[in-house]
Amino acid sequence: MKTFAGLLLAMFLTMDAGCASTDWIDRTLVTVDVTGTWSGTVGGGLSPFQTPDLLFELEQQGSRVKGSLRVMPGGLAKLDGTVAGDVFRFKALGAYANNRDMEGEVMVSGDEMSGRMSTPVLGDRPLSLRRVDSPSRPASPPR
Repeated sequence: MKTFAGLLLAMFLTMDAGCASTDWIDRTLVTVDVTGTWSGTVGGGLSPFQTPDLLFELEQQGSRVKGSLRVMPGGLAKLDGTVAGDVFRFKALGAYANNRDMEGEVMVSGDEMSGRMSTPVLGDRPLSLRRVDSPSRPASPPR
């Protein structure tokens, strides 16, 4: 009986450790680069005829992203974010009406991003962006 209990405990610990390492990999793996200028819209504006236009200017280093977000009409805000896998999460400080914060989470696929954005004024809305400019990357060193 002791042997069975020990075997069961060892199996549980092995399975638990395996799950933890997968979560760690998912949180730290970066599979996309969002550096560049992105243009898009937030769906479901204040009225059916008013959809805010957005311009993101982003610089990514590893999993950290910094940049700016321009909301038209609206203003300019500092943006901080992270990339994990192909998901970009961000917060823009003071980007919208009355200097309120925005936050969002989008899936990145090549030169397109889509997901959700939340603002105190508009609530939770769909977000769609397309890369309009990407800085040129240095060539690979010769071998």
